Amino acid sequence: MIRWRKGEVLSVRREWPGAIELDVTLPEGECRALAYPSLVGRPEPGDTVLLNTTALAMGLGTGGYAMVVAVPDRLPEDPQGPGHLVKARYTPLQATVLGADEQDSPHHEILRDADSLDGMPVIVADLHSALPAILCGLFGTEAAPPPRVAYVMLDGGALPGWFSMSAARLREVGWLCGVVTTGQSFGGDVEAVTVHTGLLAARHVLSADVAIVTQGPGNLGTGTRWGFSGVSAGEALNAAAVLGGRPIGALRVSEGDERERHVGVSHHSLTAYGRVALAPAQVVVPELPGEFGEKVAAQAAELGVRHELVGVPVDGLEELLRRSPVKLSTMGRGLSEDLAGFLASAAAGRHAASLLT
Repeated sequence: MIRWRKGEVLSVRREWPGAIELDVTLPEGECRALAYPSLVGRPEPGDTVLLNTTALAMGLGTGGYAMVVAVPDRLPEDPQGPGHLVKARYTPLQATVLGADEQDSPHHEILRDADSLDGMPVIVADLHSALPAILCGLFGTEAAPPPRVAYVMLDGGALPGWFSMSAARLREVGWLCGVVTTGQSFGGDVEAVTVHTGLLAARHVLSADVAIVTQGPGNLGTGTRWGFSGVSAGEALNAAAVLGGRPIGALRVSEGDERERHVGVSHHSLTAYGRVALAPAQVVVPELPGEFGEKVAAQAAELGVRHELVGVPVDGLEELLRRSPVKLSTMGRGLSEDLAGFLASAAAGRHAASLLT
């Protein structure tokens, strides 16, 4: 289940908030490794590191790193301060964090009886790669002042919020007012036990005008109707609705995926929104040109039994996407390789922006 290796740090490649990318030498050669300093301390060149090389050996596109498990000769000091939520529970790297909703939190009084999102738009998407594209559409309007947007991260992909370079950069440029990590995920600006308290924290702790909910990077799918981590998108729509938000479903669309089940509207969206989401939501249907646009509209039509389908024009969105402050990539495809997918996400952001005016 785990491939263990011991290596030596050669150099630091780059770093971003919460994560350090390293060059490490192993008996079989050199590799890239990733360390989370809050968990293992800061590895330096010359340090011996204990590694989990499972993802690297499997050739995973998103998580193709050796993961630093420990710097055994230089362990970090014990953590100080409050925090009683245990995340990644009962794994060797379980960590305690201060949850916004726990009793020792300064936000506990706010969240103890909080029960409403006050109509806040909540955009839900399947893939983490939709996050920057949604923001491109959301910030494409000349809103004054610009909205405060919180990213609520589900635990269906990466558990450490630090893994996402996109979220770190979007936070840096001011497109995100904060990251809320929910469930077993951790490392956000705010920690929460469930997606429900995560959404409430986005609204009442971060004072967000809009929340975007997706998995972390590295979703899981098995090619079966129900065996994919994105079913949580339907559950997130339910949470937004029951808390008095305005749930908005962003469709997963692709014109470049070689797998038929993801061409046009992905079966992930059709299952999550058509079968899992029990509460009505607004599902954004991008008005794409040509036969492919007709295909997307026809596939999305089945969701109209339960949800309100909202057609959104995509004119001008490609230009906004090309100005994204982070690289756009989904399942290894860039903007030119799968423009329709990014337009669908940006259209959801455009629609949410229209609700704020």
